Amino acid sequence: MNIIYMFLSVLVLSFLAVYSLTPILIKYAYKVNFLDNPEARKVHKTATPLLGGVAVFMGFFILTIYTIITNLHTFNLPILGYLLGALIIIIVGIIDDKYGMEPLLKIIGQAISCLIFILFNDLTNLLGPFYITLPLIFLWMVGLMNALNFLDNMDGIITGMSGILALGFYAISFISKTEAIVVQANLIGLISLAFAGSVFGFLPYNFNPAKIFLGDAGSMFIGYFLSTMGILAGRLAVMRMGNNFYYLLPVLLLSYAIFDITLVSFIRKRDGRKLSQGGKDHSTHRIGNAMKSPKVTAIIVYLINIIIVLVTILLFKMQSIPLLILTTALFAFLFLFFGRKLDEIPVIIPETPSQNGGQN
Repeated sequence: MNIIYMFLSVLVLSFLAVYSLTPILIKYAYKVNFLDNPEARKVHKTATPLLGGVAVFMGFFILTIYTIITNLHTFNLPILGYLLGALIIIIVGIIDDKYGMEPLLKIIGQAISCLIFILFNDLTNLLGPFYITLPLIFLWMVGLMNALNFLDNMDGIITGMSGILALGFYAISFISKTEAIVVQANLIGLISLAFAGSVFGFLPYNFNPAKIFLGDAGSMFIGYFLSTMGILAGRLAVMRMGNNFYYLLPVLLLSYAIFDITLVSFIRKRDGRKLSQGGKDHSTHRIGNAMKSPKVTAIIVYLINIIIVLVTILLFKMQSIPLLILTTALFAFLFLFFGRKLDEIPVIIPETPSQNGGQN
């Protein structure tokens, strides 16, 4: 099969699958009362279905398996571990969305999915000895799962943002492709496009005003995808360039999500509040308060991430380690400046702590 046709078909089919499936799940969620009800810390005003993450996952899962078997003609242990880890995090999220879950239990579920991904993909010595690699990978994966869970607080934000980032991972796989690593590059490219098509197929129903939410299941699955793709694409770039500094590429690519959870963590700690309390104090809430429009806020976040993706791709193409390090430091400085400005925008802080997921 022509490689361009193969990649394009994955993107289109995953889009159509989720776009077709989502209305069915919306009706089902209303029927079984699987809804997110409004409260003080949330933006929405009416009960809204919470099974969006299931729609995205089903489209991604089915298209990934179909594509790998029909186009790559393989289904090995690393792929099984990748999909099994994703399945576990979706199940944890569904339970949390329906019944609520203590933070510790949620972290344990996240850690189990991380461990399966690490062991099945033989990543225990990725960054050096296992006692260095394992803590760093766990911190990266669990941190991003919770970062995306926190950032899922306004209609369409992380749905559109994650699709943009997935295209960035596809670009990294395409640039990395050589004869020696063509199989790994094609696999990462196909998975990235299956995910991008899935979230873009869901976006029309999730953009403001949202007809359905991702829920914790969806936001944590998106965090799982972005964190695992960061590891796999980073490893691919390092293999291509022969330099460990290229692990900075996924850090730069995912810098907006890292920025948001860092901003929220710092401000809540400074103000004497628990990180798990919740509230309308994220970067998106602050941008929304300034712009007075959730649609404009989503577009601003998309544009920020498009710029980040384009800069990351350009740096990878230029193959300059000093420039990569300098640009990463520059983005850190810009986000620090941006965070200080956002901190000046008034936000609403609820009096009661958050007990469950939804739109944080």
